[in-house]
Amino acid sequence: MKHSVYHFLLVVLLSGLTLSCIREDISGNSPEDNFEALWKIIDEQYCFLEYKNQEYGLDWDEVHERYDKRITSSMGSEALFEVLSEMVNELRDGHVNLSSAQATSQYREWFDAYPRNFSDSIQSNYLGKDYINSSGLTYQILENNIGYVYCSSFSDGIGDGNLNETLDKLAICDGLIIDVRNNGGGNLTTAQKLAARFTNEKVLVGYMCHKTGPGHNDFSSPKAVYVEPSTGIRWQKKAVVLTNRRSFSATNDFVNSMKQFPNVTVVGNRTGGGSGLPFSSEIPNGWAIRFSASPMFDPEMEQLEFGIDPDVKVDMTSEDISQGKDTMIETACRILKGSTN
Repeated sequence: MKHSVYHFLLVVLLSGLTLSCIREDISGNSPEDNFEALWKIIDEQYCFLEYKNQEYGLDWDEVHERYDKRITSSMGSEALFEVLSEMVNELRDGHVNLSSAQATSQYREWFDAYPRNFSDSIQSNYLGKDYINSSGLTYQILENNIGYVYCSSFSDGIGDGNLNETLDKLAICDGLIIDVRNNGGGNLTTAQKLAARFTNEKVLVGYMCHKTGPGHNDFSSPKAVYVEPSTGIRWQKKAVVLTNRRSFSATNDFVNSMKQFPNVTVVGNRTGGGSGLPFSSEIPNGWAIRFSASPMFDPEMEQLEFGIDPDVKVDMTSEDISQGKDTMIETACRILKGSTN
C-alpha cells in the first residue's frame, strides 16, 4: 500500500525531525543515574552497535566500564555533560546529539578529518551574476552548455512546478550537474522528489529495518525502498552528482538513490553517511538524546552509515584553487562532454 505505515517511517528518515520520543522509566537524578540511563538507552535502542563493533571495534560494555570511572556523585552539570558527550561521541555518528539547556554535543570528525572540497567564492565564478534561485535550487547554464544546479539543503520543500520550470529551462543543455556538496540533509521527501526526476521507471534503491527489541541484533526483516518516476518533467540526458564529506543524512540517501540510475555518475569524495532513522529520548535530568534507531542499506544490503563512495574520486587541487577553478565541476563537465582528458 502506497501510504502504508512503512512509507510514513521512510518519509521522516534522516530529516531534522525525530519520529518518536522514548521515555525511560529511571528513578533518581544523580550523575550516576543519568549516566546509567543514557548508556542503557543507547545499548537497547541504537541501531549500529554491532555494525560499529565490526568496523572499528566499538565495545559498548567496555565504554560503560571506562566512562563509569569518570562519574562522581559530586560532579556538576557542566562536567557531567562533557563526560556524557564524549561517551556518545564514541559512536562516531553525526545523528547522535546530547542536548542540555546550554549546549548540544556534536561529533564532527566525520567531516573535519576530510578535505573541504568546496568553495563559495570559486562556485561564484561558475554561477556568474545572472544565476537563478528557485525553491531552494540555484542554477545556471555554464559556458560549455552544461547545466549546473546547486542544492544546499533538503530542509525546505521543492515545488513540483518549480522543478518543472528549472528542468525545462535546462533542457537545451548537453548534460546536467547536481551539486549537493555541503548539503547536510533535511527532509527525505524533498530528496526523493528531486531523485524522482532522473528515472523513467520504478527503481529499487535499498532496504530499511527497524529495531524490534533491546538486543543489539533485534531488527525487523528488511523492507524494500523504491524511487518511482515523477509525473512531471524528467531529465533524459546524462547527469553528474557532486559530493563531499558534508553531504550527509537525507543527502546521503539522495546520493544512494541517484547512484542506482544508469544515466547518473557520482563524482567527488565519499559522502558523510548518516543513514539511521533518528529517534529521541530523555534522561532523568531532562537532557534530550537523539540517536539512530533504524538502519538503511543499499540494494546489495551494504550499510550506508559511513558514507557512499563516488564512481569517480576527485578532490579539489591546490593548483585549480589558485586559478579559481573547481576541480570537481571541471571533471563533471569533461564526463558529460564525453572527454576523459
